[in-house]
Amino acid sequence: MLYKTVTSLKQGQKQAFFLTLDMLIVVLSYVFSMVLFLGPSALSSNLSAASNDLFAMMCIAAALATYFGLHKVKLKSYEMQGMLSSGWVALAITASGLAFSALDPDVTPPATVYIVCGMMFLILSVTSRLALRIALLRIYRNGNRRLRVLIYGAGQTGQQLATALATDDAVLPMAFVDDEPRLQSLTIAGLKVHKSEDLPELVKRYDIQRVILAMPSAPPAKRTLLTRRIAEHGVEVHALPSFADLISNDAHSLYQSRPVDLNELLGRDGLADKLPGSRDSYKGRCILVTGAGGSIGSELCRQLIAYEPAHLILLDHAEHALFEIERELRSLAPLMRISPVLGSVCEKSLVNVLMQSRKVEIVLHAAAYKHVPMVESNAIEGMRNNVIGTRTVAQAARDAGVERFILVSTDKAVRPVSVMGASKRFAEMIVQDLATRTSTTRFSMVRFGNVLGSSGSVIPLFAEQIARGGPVTLTHADVTRYFMTIPEAARLVLLAGSFARGGDVFVLDMGKPIAVRDVARKMIEGSGLTVCDADNPDGDIEIEITGLRPGEKLYEELLIGSDMLTTPHPKILRAQEGHLSEIELAKALKSLSEAIETRDVALLRSVLAQWIEQIEDRPDATVNQ
Repeated sequence: MLYKTVTSLKQGQKQAFFLTLDMLIVVLSYVFSMVLFLGPSALSSNLSAASNDLFAMMCIAAALATYFGLHKVKLKSYEMQGMLSSGWVALAITASGLAFSALDPDVTPPATVYIVCGMMFLILSVTSRLALRIALLRIYRNGNRRLRVLIYGAGQTGQQLATALATDDAVLPMAFVDDEPRLQSLTIAGLKVHKSEDLPELVKRYDIQRVILAMPSAPPAKRTLLTRRIAEHGVEVHALPSFADLISNDAHSLYQSRPVDLNELLGRDGLADKLPGSRDSYKGRCILVTGAGGSIGSELCRQLIAYEPAHLILLDHAEHALFEIERELRSLAPLMRISPVLGSVCEKSLVNVLMQSRKVEIVLHAAAYKHVPMVESNAIEGMRNNVIGTRTVAQAARDAGVERFILVSTDKAVRPVSVMGASKRFAEMIVQDLATRTSTTRFSMVRFGNVLGSSGSVIPLFAEQIARGGPVTLTHADVTRYFMTIPEAARLVLLAGSFARGGDVFVLDMGKPIAVRDVARKMIEGSGLTVCDADNPDGDIEIEITGLRPGEKLYEELLIGSDMLTTPHPKILRAQEGHLSEIELAKALKSLSEAIETRDVALLRSVLAQWIEQIEDRPDATVNQ
């Protein structure tokens, strides 16, 4: 209650309060001085002259307090500058009193009264504000849960940080930790300095949530080692540059790091800006994007906004992801018709009603479970979402007479050895089959390599591991992947929709596959650190080989066959690949549906081995229900 009352006060109300407080202090100081030197009787016997004298002093004090802005000094920041303003007002009160005494010594009190009055005003003004400041900070602490931090490094940067955070509403510094024995057990900026061995106990005692490394001059290797050691205690670790660096001409060199150039990681020039637009294919259309809250789905929505569709429908089963992308799109295009739909692509009734009632013209199917180890250990749900979900959406699109259907696929669908890859190959065959039996809807597919920056990709994983001080984990020293950016992936999907003839598989010419080890090395070096290996044993970050995970390949492929066809753009290729016949696919889907409904993992794996090209029944690929 008190917290809400304090925070609800307006600026004018706060200033009026402090101006009134200063006037009361003038009265108290004058009365105290008169009583101290002349006794209580002197004040009562000459009340008229004392009142005039006091009124004049109050007017002078009010004018000078306003001039020096004493009533505008922020209470949480009231320190030396505020005390100086109080001192000037006290000096002016003393000077005016002495002037009154000199002009009319027979009526006014002696000079010592005014001297003591000014001194009393200074003492009471400063102490009252400091007391209110302590009370205010306590109110804020009790009314607002603050982030508890520990500052590692009690040097100049650490002291400046502690002073800055002392009045912060959101962060509460609890203590210092420093390796310098001369500083340990001292109290600096109100915080006690502890030795580094006390850190685990301090984390528990003060419920520390974050440790801030205030050691900008320390070598990168030392900061990396400290980060790794502190993170073992379950707290976040943030590094802080010196405050001087923040405002110096060399601020661009903070952390001695630079953002990693995506073109450098790709080993080629980016194609997002070079790929042509396809505005005419989507302008004024009703478009459904499944998996709209995911990495690819959300980028598809952002690019579609620029094409001005008549109606953009967002389908996703993740509430928070759907909320975030809807909010973002509405801020980008407040006048566009955008409909968020919360639900699963496996819900047949939902998808059918959605397609027909909204008169959907184009479907971009990006909804899928894509994390290989996760789908490997949750094969039933992975197949249900990726295969049954694709069949549900594709059949609903055909039945509703949708003009175009584009499936977002992956290079892991080519000769898959993982459940996730097999599920995407099954999804491709469903789309290929429908393409041969439908004249109203043009079905097509797009195969991606690894998308840089998408959830679960190596880039955010490596960045997180580097920030923690390593090691960077790599499943195999020789693993290679095709890489592309999120904007490239989304633009490729949209272009595929405009090029589609029916049953096409589109791929982007991404050059040669890239060694993932090289990506890790470039990211480490781009962070201003060095790789720790046999050639450089004193390096900062080690690359640790963990072994291939279940369902993971050493290298990926984009095409099942070798026959390639051209498209209107030289960097986009089209393949027409073989697939199961209608009868074969019906048998495969019947067996697959039975395995999913009975949650029979053994049957599921036999179905995959029978119908999917080169799916391997590996002993290390254990699948759980």
